[in-house]
Amino acid sequence: MRNNFGKVFLTVLIFYIGFLFGNRKLQWSFRNYKPSIVLNKEVPASTNADFSMFWVVWDKLSREYVDKKVLDAPKMVQGAISGMVSALGDPYTVYLPPVLNKEAKADLAGEFEGVGIQLGYKNDILTVIAPLPGTPAEKAGVLAGDLILHIKDDQKKIDQSTDKLAISQAVAMIRGPKNSTIQLTLGREGAKEPIKVDLIRETIINKSVKLKIIEKDNKKIVHLNLYQFGDRTEAEWQEAISQIGSLPIVLDLRNNPGGYLEGAVYIASEFLPSGKTVVTQADGVGNKDDLKVNRNGRLLKNKMVVLVNEGSASAAEILSGALQDYQRAKIVGVKSFGKGSVQMPQDFADGSGIHITVARWLRPSGEWIDKIGIIPDVEVIAEKSDPDMDIQLQKALDIL
Repeated sequence: MRNNFGKVFLTVLIFYIGFLFGNRKLQWSFRNYKPSIVLNKEVPASTNADFSMFWVVWDKLSREYVDKKVLDAPKMVQGAISGMVSALGDPYTVYLPPVLNKEAKADLAGEFEGVGIQLGYKNDILTVIAPLPGTPAEKAGVLAGDLILHIKDDQKKIDQSTDKLAISQAVAMIRGPKNSTIQLTLGREGAKEPIKVDLIRETIINKSVKLKIIEKDNKKIVHLNLYQFGDRTEAEWQEAISQIGSLPIVLDLRNNPGGYLEGAVYIASEFLPSGKTVVTQADGVGNKDDLKVNRNGRLLKNKMVVLVNEGSASAAEILSGALQDYQRAKIVGVKSFGKGSVQMPQDFADGSGIHITVARWLRPSGEWIDKIGIIPDVEVIAEKSDPDMDIQLQKALDIL
């Protein structure tokens, strides 16, 4: 019994010493852990929000979270900002960390690596506004109006539903290096089952303007595609229209997802006389600002028809809506996307940025088209079973 007691006592003693050592080591690690230094905890004077709980949670994570290596303060701040912005419930008001902000600028600059899809929301579901021409998305048969239900990328370890996914997050997932593969699960009107599409990313060169002369019944008609309102649009536009003269024009805004508001005013000024209001911005406190024709256009008397579809959005709707309201052109096709808000992009010193919905835009008639779209004067539904038969374009040519 004396021997057994000695063994038990020795075991307990060793355990207790180990416990004290481990506990002291744990206490030492916490005493020597240096949490992220917070430079400013001041609450803006313009708000009565209680920020104390934010700092309580921040300090608890900094001191108590088990894996100190993942406590990345800048990443946590960006996550907090993103959450604050997304709480507004506006999918077009987004905070963009530096990498995503750089990619957003690449879109409008006209060159990036991806699959060539412009994204938006329909009834709170991530939606293809338009596949860009000649891109992997268009070649694989992705259509304007397709719902993006799921994103899978084995290389990036993504296998995720798009439910409640912000546009900036979806863009980050769908973009990727050239020659890498991504699978999208699409919902399509009329399809009984979701459609899975495997896409290989490429370098996307997104031209803004393309011109083609079409002969019909011994008459020449200009088919003028305007794909977006980006950094290159004005220069490409000026080069293209130098070939037009007095020829009639089909201005094709199908699958044009928009871009710079100023770009829409610039192009509208080509067709409308001086002094006309192209679009009115109405802010949240009742102020209105009329954006008017800002130069002398060279195509004021050319006969024209405008083509739109469900992929025509934002700045494309501003342009087509103004031309329709002034009866400058007939609109042919199907109802456009219906995005009636204006986002102001702002950059920050660390390379991040924010796009804030600052106003609603109104047509010259005063109508707000959000979720309504531009209703064509002549409705022509595209023949999806035969993509080579462009009956919308043929109708525009017939009218001219």
